Amino acid sequence: MHKTLRVMRVTETERVELASYRLKGVAYSWFEMWEDSRKEVSPPARWSEFADFFIDHFLPAETKSTRAVEFETLKQGSKSVWKYHMDFVRLSKYVVHMMPTMEVRVRRFVQGLSPLVVNEAATAALNYDMNYGKMVAFSQATEARKLKHRME
Repeated sequence: MHKTLRVMRVTETERVELASYRLKGVAYSWFEMWEDSRKEVSPPARWSEFADFFIDHFLPAETKSTRAVEFETLKQGSKSVWKYHMDFVRLSKYVVHMMPTMEVRVRRFVQGLSPLVVNEAATAALNYDMNYGKMVAFSQATEARKLKHRME
């Protein structure tokens, strides 16, 4: 008799729930140890500081490396500026060392923009005092204006 192996399909949401359930006790224990290891005179931890330590502790090196490569090759392509921005933010936390300043962060964002908006964004980055949020908004407005112009 031949038995077939069934492969259970699991949704992304179910995977996240399973991972969080499995981490719950371990993560809380780790958090307590991490909190105790901080000096009592230290100011309260910022979310980004906690997230960095958490990712360093629980995320396998291979995953971090894969995400870093994804970030390095990230381009807007046919995505909207907003979707590109969301991917940029999601992946940039794995390469904090690559973007030590706001200027570098803005420059890297602009480098990945599509030909539709890259020239205007690059000019704006050079000629105006642009932080990352302003550059995303500028790029979105440029994209919307150009897409509207194409439709007309």
